[in-house]
Amino acid sequence: MTAVASQIIPSQAERLAAADLQAQILVPGDAEYDARQDSFWSNTAKKVRPAAIVCPKSTSDVSTVVKTLVGAQQPFAVRSGGHFLWAGSNNIEGGTTVDLGQLNRVVYNAASDTVAIGPACRWKEVYAELHKHGRAVAGSREGNVGVAGLLLGGGNTFFTARRGFACDGVVAYEVVLADGRIVNVDKENHPDLFRSLKGGSNNFGIVTEFTMTAIPCDKVWGGMTFMPKEAIPKAIEAVTSFTENVANDPDSNLVAMCTHLPDFKDVVVATLYANVAGIEKPPAYEKLLALPEIHNTVKMTSVSEMAFEYNVPPNMYDVWFTLTLKNDPHILTHASALHDQLVADLTAFIPKQDFITQCLFQPLPTIMGQNSVAAGGNVMGVDRQPHNGVLFLATAMVKTPEQEAFAYPKVKAWADAVAEFSRGIEGGLLEWRYLNYADKSQDPMASYGEANIKLMKEVAAKYDPEQVFQKLCPGGFKLSQIGM
Repeated sequence: MTAVASQIIPSQAERLAAADLQAQILVPGDAEYDARQDSFWSNTAKKVRPAAIVCPKSTSDVSTVVKTLVGAQQPFAVRSGGHFLWAGSNNIEGGTTVDLGQLNRVVYNAASDTVAIGPACRWKEVYAELHKHGRAVAGSREGNVGVAGLLLGGGNTFFTARRGFACDGVVAYEVVLADGRIVNVDKENHPDLFRSLKGGSNNFGIVTEFTMTAIPCDKVWGGMTFMPKEAIPKAIEAVTSFTENVANDPDSNLVAMCTHLPDFKDVVVATLYANVAGIEKPPAYEKLLALPEIHNTVKMTSVSEMAFEYNVPPNMYDVWFTLTLKNDPHILTHASALHDQLVADLTAFIPKQDFITQCLFQPLPTIMGQNSVAAGGNVMGVDRQPHNGVLFLATAMVKTPEQEAFAYPKVKAWADAVAEFSRGIEGGLLEWRYLNYADKSQDPMASYGEANIKLMKEVAAKYDPEQVFQKLCPGGFKLSQIGM
């Protein structure tokens, strides 16, 4: 990158320039400033305009940036892949955004069968490199998602039923703390911080490298199918049956949704299959495969190829709300019916070709939380789940800010109505909220359980006693906002 040397440095970044970082500072008016702003996945996040963007090239640079900004008491945000969607989560109005985009290396270590990954890598890049070695990692199912956000928020993966969440596959972190110290964190060194980073988001420091366990994985049988709206009742029955039987085939993964897509004339059912053992048409999908299809892309493929094919469209204004529901067909059917009403409501204001919706269901059986415990544990508290659940995501993706303002309260009302209906069924609404899917109003870390919240607060106080990552770095979900 080449910042414009003659560009006037705003006061927020003057000390960074004085710390020999001027060549890495971007300000409004720089072409690269606009390019970095435009590279956020969601237009909702792009609405925020920092006074400056600083692009460190190394962990040492990140340390200098943190010490300088903290010394100047300048508010900042941290951005890696830029895929988190709500405004202010990974960017900051009028402050300095620390853009980790140049920390994007992927290095496989055959001796330890691990991979070192930079925080700003996209998962499709990680998978492409590992595929050369017949390996994968438990990362995102969507290729354009950034590494750091997914891992620090937990991460649901193709391998969760076999190995736990994505964060459970991390064996070491390189972290820049609030005072600028660089520490290596694993189960032997700083074990309290090691556990807290597994789902604790950006409350403790800036992770500049993740080391993950590599997984032998050459072939995957998977892809997407699309079914007519009339298949919804049978599809819901198949989803609940699949969820109850995940433990019998932990190598088969499922994402299912009712969705409005501009390419179809009506709501359709879409599924994403992935058998990571490379078994074609395993029995786990039998009920779903028996349903009528409009389109099918399922084939023998690889995690790398799937990551390039399965991507939610960028450059839209996005509204997401999440819940965890009991695996009960009555609840899923109600959520689907309310989705139909949402589509009708949006169509009254927004042209059909201008919006996408998802009523998304993902199996969340108790075995997934058990896998996390077996892998060493994290702070998300999914292991406390009393019975098999379904991770629910309610979304609307639209093209203008006005459409977003119209859609937001309607999606929220839909999620609230699903929650209320679920409360009427014994054990219907489960406590846990998935941070990576949550709206800014949903406070997902409050759902982690008292013991995990206590641990995280103690760890934050120990490693960040001045509350830099609570106050100066306000973006994201903060421990200081959780009451106990």
